[in-house]
Amino acid sequence: MHVPDGFFNVPVSVGAGIFAAAGVAVCLRGAKRELDDRTAPMAGLVAAFIFAAQMLNFPVAAGTSGHLLGGALAAILVGPYTAVLCVAVVLLVQGFFFADGGLTALGVNITLMAIVTAVVGWAVFRLITRGAPRGRATLVAASFVAALISVPAAALVFTALFWLGGTAPIELGSVAAAMGGVHLLIGLGEGFITALTVSSVLAVRPDLVYGARGMTRALTLRTAEGEVQVGQQAGPAAPETPSAGIGLRPVLVGGALVAVLLAGVVSFYASSAPDGLEKVAADKGLSAQEKPHAAENGPLADYSVKGVENQRLSGGLAGVAGVALTIAAGGGVFYVIRRRRRVSDGMTPASAQ
Repeated sequence: MHVPDGFFNVPVSVGAGIFAAAGVAVCLRGAKRELDDRTAPMAGLVAAFIFAAQMLNFPVAAGTSGHLLGGALAAILVGPYTAVLCVAVVLLVQGFFFADGGLTALGVNITLMAIVTAVVGWAVFRLITRGAPRGRATLVAASFVAALISVPAAALVFTALFWLGGTAPIELGSVAAAMGGVHLLIGLGEGFITALTVSSVLAVRPDLVYGARGMTRALTLRTAEGEVQVGQQAGPAAPETPSAGIGLRPVLVGGALVAVLLAGVVSFYASSAPDGLEKVAADKGLSAQEKPHAAENGPLADYSVKGVENQRLSGGLAGVAGVALTIAAGGGVFYVIRRRRRVSDGMTPASAQ
């Protein structure tokens, strides 16, 4: 779904850029209500995980692959406003450092992969969970469906933008059928990854799942000082287990290590087949419109470290560098937003502890 330079004319590219900038501005304000002392560091980790997971293309049909978009996942974990910022940070890192996604198409990519997926995913998730039975199964099932629908929704918006200003003379129905079909299959993979991730976080620290708030029961931890309620437990209260006492820092460190492992090692085994958009562009002749990327000669372009001959090592180092860059960029953004919320609430860093 990373749109390269050249697929859209100037008016659509500029219009999408203005829309994306306005959307990000709205989300910067909205995220102040979502980010607290738990979700702020969690948001940086979510952005890094999305970056790593997007390096893992999985086969979906003959000669086609797909990868996580992540908007629905981020919305469920850290809230819809923050989710848009998470994916936008990933797209900025990919575009400027890895030559993935055109710079003139950055507004299009943020619109499709950040705004559409987060908004649609969150709307579907809330529609399913509203009035549904409380419990982990409901949350996981809603996560799967929300993520599944968010992908073809983004493909549909791509088709609408292409109708407004695509640079190749391709029949609209043909583009819609091709994009919708392959991205419905990719949506199944998106749903599975999202459901698995949400389920894993619910099992360890359900209070870190933004979408579980109000849907779950309080989780009581037994500590040396006594019993403390730290968040929300999905479903009926479960017997205490050692995992229930995991603190925030081990969760963040463990999540960061998972992201590093995915980007630095597992990514080498990802499918080499073109992703959904690349396949459609090649089949329909749209790929001839692609323009060279401004960062194509950068040190990390194409997810490889220039000067490192070993392909596995080069890709692994680039993946780890991307995770580090995403954590740094995302963590910085979310720290500033959280700090501004404290100031607006009249809280000092000491009083927020």
